Amino acid sequence: MLRTGIFGGSFNPIHNGHISLAQQLRKKAGLDEVWLMVSPQNPLKQAADLLDDNLRMEMVRLALEGVEGIVACDYEMHLPKPSYTWNTLQALSKDYPDREFVLLMGGDNWEHFDRWYHYKDIQRCYEVAVYTRTPGDPGFIDISSTDIRQRIKAGKGIRRLVPKAVADFIKDHHLYV
Repeated sequence: MLRTGIFGGSFNPIHNGHISLAQQLRKKAGLDEVWLMVSPQNPLKQAADLLDDNLRMEMVRLALEGVEGIVACDYEMHLPKPSYTWNTLQALSKDYPDREFVLLMGGDNWEHFDRWYHYKDIQRCYEVAVYTRTPGDPGFIDISSTDIRQRIKAGKGIRRLVPKAVADFIKDHHLYV
């Protein structure tokens, strides 16, 4: 079975930190692939500043061109909303019986995991790999999508924070201004 990490997020926008983290998790957790699962509205987050699903998906596709083992995934966008991780993992397991899915989760989400829909079932049925983003960790990149959106609104550059194709896409489509 292929070990496939599910790294979900709004990716609003995707940035170099996401890609670096996915590459590190792939190695550390012994995964064949990491799927960056572009999520529709997270039931636990506000929708303010969230770009259209298709725009965010296109940025992830552009960002991952030529990146080995990291895959842009729109699977959750085709499921009923709200998108609960339990439902997504169950549907993935049914549609991809040749894969073992590993949920990749940030420490910030882990702190509130007991609020997630069917969190005990997720723990019982799936491996959960929790990661932290701590300054000083190897490969740590201190970037957030919120900061990137604020930089764009302030007219500041983002080229060192996102892949060139993503920066160009944001500029060409006048996003986050």
